[in-house]
Amino acid sequence: MKSFNFSELKTATRNFRPDSVVGEGGFGCVFKGWIDEQTLAPVRPGTGMVIAVKRLNQEGLQGHSEWLTEINYLGQLRHPNLVKLIGYCLEDDHRLLVYEFLTKGSLDNHLFRRASYFQPLSWNIRMKVALDAAKGLAYLHSDEAKVIYRDFKASNILLDSNYNAKLSDFGLAKDGPAGDKSHVSTRVMGTYGYAAPEYMATGHLTKKSDVYSFGVVLLEIMSGKRALDSNRPSGEHNLIEWAKPYLSSKRRIFQVMDARIEGQYMLREAMKVATLAIQCLSVEPRFRPKMDEVVRALEELQDSDDRVGGVGSSRDQTTRRSGPRQHRGRQHETTRK
Repeated sequence: MKSFNFSELKTATRNFRPDSVVGEGGFGCVFKGWIDEQTLAPVRPGTGMVIAVKRLNQEGLQGHSEWLTEINYLGQLRHPNLVKLIGYCLEDDHRLLVYEFLTKGSLDNHLFRRASYFQPLSWNIRMKVALDAAKGLAYLHSDEAKVIYRDFKASNILLDSNYNAKLSDFGLAKDGPAGDKSHVSTRVMGTYGYAAPEYMATGHLTKKSDVYSFGVVLLEIMSGKRALDSNRPSGEHNLIEWAKPYLSSKRRIFQVMDARIEGQYMLREAMKVATLAIQCLSVEPRFRPKMDEVVRALEELQDSDDRVGGVGSSRDQTTRRSGPRQHRGRQHETTRK
């Protein structure tokens, strides 16, 4: 992992120009930049390797703590479904991280933005993304890594040009419990709507906390709706509470499914994914599956006869849903919180 100086990253991002910004959040901004693939020296735009440079706001101790955590984990962990950390910069009061650039951006954008340049992801690509993200989370939970991610959500799942999904943003990650301990006690952090209820209530963090968050994202992938959205009609603000009664019903499952991908999946397939989501969202952590079990379930689904077409197909398939057509409410445009 390379230690960059500030002037190198300034050059690579064209002096952190506003039109180089590709993302922003509470931590600061992410800029697009270019470096030489071999030497990692800055090069002119459009040449060499594209990078993403996360520049932290210069005030705030919390930001520095998360910056260190990210280097600690991504500097050591290597997996195809984790974003690659190329280097960092610590100079005066500047804190920056340099990652591989993933051209398709976040899953959040593809699921929830209604702009014309965001075509809805096909069902097959959604299932591929779910499997990739599950593999990344299963690796973190493995004996090799022993990490609890703590911030699994659609905006932290990034997609490359082939829709391979990678987990990003490890600022809230924690080492799993040591010895015979069942959990890690910690201050409650993460994103409301994705965090497991027992973690929110007690601060007790386990691998099963991540499994709950995976269930939330799986439901977002199925529905194309955000976990929380106050713009939706009364009674539908909380996706999990609203959708749960429909998930186990063959007749009503279509009220949850994203209307934009109608005809791209078979009922049996949708029901299997819904069942997996229900298991992950169990109120009792012990009833949630382990992430390697989730991976196996999604892999079996990809290999089964319940599928329409192959992975990566982005056009509508001819199979239509069975059962009576359900009336769907108007889709509401939402903004990132």
